[in-house]
Amino acid sequence: MIKCIIVDDEPKARNLLQAIIQQYCPELSIEALCEDLPTGIKAIKKYKPDLIFLDIEMPGHSGLELMDFFDDTEVNFGIIFTTAYNEYALQAFKFSAIDYLLKPIQHQELIEAVNRFIKQQTFKQPEQLRHLKESLNGQVNWEDKRIVVPSGQSLHFFKPADIIMIKGEAAYSEIYLADGSKMLASKNLKHFEDTLAVIPIFLRCHKSYIINTKAVLQYVKSDGGYLKLSGNLTASISPEKVPYFLSSLK
Repeated sequence: MIKCIIVDDEPKARNLLQAIIQQYCPELSIEALCEDLPTGIKAIKKYKPDLIFLDIEMPGHSGLELMDFFDDTEVNFGIIFTTAYNEYALQAFKFSAIDYLLKPIQHQELIEAVNRFIKQQTFKQPEQLRHLKESLNGQVNWEDKRIVVPSGQSLHFFKPADIIMIKGEAAYSEIYLADGSKMLASKNLKHFEDTLAVIPIFLRCHKSYIINTKAVLQYVKSDGGYLKLSGNLTASISPEKVPYFLSSLK
């Protein structure tokens, strides 16, 4: 059994999540229901759960302050945040590769989040949680954001300027980096398109390519249209994307 606890200041939200878990996720064992972060901290230390369902917006202490109570070496549990944040704010979760459930919680989304945790068995790294906190608090400019790229069992962190181009390869993506290296990411191109939507230097210029417009050296109109980028890279560009590309240069 996977031990879990629920931390949420709203009794109805705690009880609803408990009921959904009991009905749809029998592999989870709920060890405690906690009404605030301090109570949750005590429960974590007592029950040593594998997974925590953590509300962000709570009076007194935000769920984002969890890392203030643990050393990095003590973070041996997974976290699925529960939140009512709007779509723009949810970009911060995508940047940090941290799972979340949008309230009101739907059972299918819960099942999928739990399955991702079981499959990956990844514990949320302290750096991810700190980055999420900074992003949601508006403390990070897009130039300083860290883009999380999952590859196999590892997570890699890059600044936007580190990435020259992303090429879609079915369910995977090839990330081409400024240092001349490349890596295979275990996410499709749509994932990166959504994640990078709020960073103005990135453009989905073709069904198979996302490019860093700052790295473009030349636009070639022949052969259907393509872009030459730094690092001796090229990317196709669809005709309907050309106006967006040109306007991004202004």
